[in-house]
Amino acid sequence: MSVSAEPTSVDPRRNGSVPADTGAARTDTLRPHAEHAFADELTALAAQDDRPRPACWRLSPWAVATYLLGGTLPDGTVITPKYVGPRRVVEVAVTTLATDRALLLLGVPGTAKTWVSEHLAAAVSGDSTLLVQGTAGTPEEAIRYGWNYARLLAHGPSRDALVPSPVMRAMAEGRTARVEELTRIPADVQDSLITILSEKTLPIPELGQEVQAVRGFNVIATANDRDRGVNELSSALRRRFNTVVLPLPETPEAEVDIVTRRVEQIGRSLDLPAVPDGVDEIRRVVTVFRELRDGVTADGRTKLKSPSGTLSTAEAISVVTGGLALAAHFGDGVLRAGDVAAGVLGAVVRDPAADRVVWQEYLETVVRERDGWSDFYRACREAGV
Repeated sequence: MSVSAEPTSVDPRRNGSVPADTGAARTDTLRPHAEHAFADELTALAAQDDRPRPACWRLSPWAVATYLLGGTLPDGTVITPKYVGPRRVVEVAVTTLATDRALLLLGVPGTAKTWVSEHLAAAVSGDSTLLVQGTAGTPEEAIRYGWNYARLLAHGPSRDALVPSPVMRAMAEGRTARVEELTRIPADVQDSLITILSEKTLPIPELGQEVQAVRGFNVIATANDRDRGVNELSSALRRRFNTVVLPLPETPEAEVDIVTRRVEQIGRSLDLPAVPDGVDEIRRVVTVFRELRDGVTADGRTKLKSPSGTLSTAEAISVVTGGLALAAHFGDGVLRAGDVAAGVLGAVVRDPAADRVVWQEYLETVVRERDGWSDFYRACREAGV
């Protein structure tokens, strides 16, 4: 698993979204798109990819999976993993895009749905920017098309006055469109996707025309498990998607690896201290999050109450990154318990009434009694119970 890239430094010698040894492209852009940040890897994969490619795909399905999961090419080029998780999950997602079924990435918040969506689009189409961001106010025009009203009033309905949506552009160009947070979009707007996904056509009744999808077109949508009941998908729309669930990391070691990789990438871009100096604190943050998330201590001996928040891997990355910034700007550059304590408290206590009780009980019954955690206990007490 992994999550989306964070801001980059303006120092041309150090900026970019990944460590220097990954071969990613360097720009002064605050947050480069995946196809730009990892252009060298995509180019290397394309050059050595001799497997069959679906129509309009930049890479074969095997190469797309390798781009996401990482590996070493025959010429020695190292492809860095963008997602750390079950290989079969990625293979099913990639295979879905090679069929006429759309892909729905489902999971709890912080399981890298957006990150995986972006990298899939970048590897398949070379363009991850055909994006519809789902909100409660997303209009139907965001999925279908809108109008340039100045031209519409001056000349009437015409193709020149029509403003294509990202989905319409993807259909016309044989690319991959992305729809983020699908279940946050109003139900009647969601259903505008049904004809697009089933008939692969988008009618324009004002002009008596339609846009037919070019081979290579598909849609990746994301939704999180916590949004059930917000704007649930109709059965007709859900049938148009193949749903792939992105799980939380299976083991503490896997989650520590994910957090370390992402914090290392972000830290380089922000000129923060090296992550290896803070691996122990990363492991401690991950342990706290996993135990509270699972409702039981790592040894299985003590049952715990879980807070209202998700305590996802993405939140752990945010806490550690904030701690590194504190260590760099207000400490000695070494990540310590005092640098992450406030961030952990903020992540756990979302509901001031209920979550504070959960956190205090965990702090006193687990953290206080754990060998080698006295500094973390004191730092958390100082941060505020």
